[in-house]
Amino acid sequence: MATVTASNFISQGFQAKYGGASEPGKRTYTSRSMTSLRNQTSVYHGLRPQNMVDTPHKRASLKANVRERSRGPFHKVSQPWLILCGTGMNIIFVGAEVDPWSKTGGLGDVLGGLPPALAAYGHRVMTISPRYDQYKDAWDTSVRVQIELGDRTETVGFFHCYKRGVDRVFVDHPMFLEKVWGKTGGKIYGPVTGTDYQDNQIRFSLFSLAALEVPRVLNLTNKFFSGPYGENVVFIANDWHTGILPCYLKSKYKANGIYKSAKVAFCIHNMAYQGRFAFSDFSLLNLPNRFKASFDFIDG
Repeated sequence: MATVTASNFISQGFQAKYGGASEPGKRTYTSRSMTSLRNQTSVYHGLRPQNMVDTPHKRASLKANVRERSRGPFHKVSQPWLILCGTGMNIIFVGAEVDPWSKTGGLGDVLGGLPPALAAYGHRVMTISPRYDQYKDAWDTSVRVQIELGDRTETVGFFHCYKRGVDRVFVDHPMFLEKVWGKTGGKIYGPVTGTDYQDNQIRFSLFSLAALEVPRVLNLTNKFFSGPYGENVVFIANDWHTGILPCYLKSKYKANGIYKSAKVAFCIHNMAYQGRFAFSDFSLLNLPNRFKASFDFIDG
């Protein structure tokens, strides 16, 4: 169960009253009356919010907006640009790297380049990755989530920036920042390139749990969309670092009636990197015992 404290949630009732984009085709803007609401606090207990921010029918979210530009004589449109509403999905990439903020190889390239391409087709797109450095273009959302992991509770924060039509979210916790401090070329996974931190199974389990909270608790707004992504989303998990995300989604959320319509696509970028750890560490992952057999791999 996660407990969330936020200081920047905006009531959807006020959003509709003071000019939020609740109807397709209307531009989203924030009035002065709404600005004062950013200092109010909303508290989540367990997995369900006490307020109605995350209720699907309350969210003011403009669905998929597409801008089509003329590409020369072989691609002509009747207008120089066109916005199409209601045609896209809510897509969330979850990965340990995202270019240009963090990268060791092709994984960072994919999470850096593919999301803007999907956003250009009208999907609402987000990437979630760890915050390994003091990124100057990402701002603290002031949202804090308490996550149970093993026999302790960890508090994580979220930083955010919006670029090229994509919400870029960074999970903030000392397990990421204090170990790497910007040395993303060689220290993301271990103190030296080719090695692993001894607690990587804990680091990326925490990351996966934090990523599952993001669509429900972050109120993200731009000129095309407003409000949380909500529960009708598609998670794209990448490589072993997020391989546990579907297990948490099934056991902690869908089992409690949350993310009922959410889907997961698991992408393997390099089969050589498998994230193998001691089988005895399963107890640290806070998963039901029915998943235990799935984590037992014996060579030979």
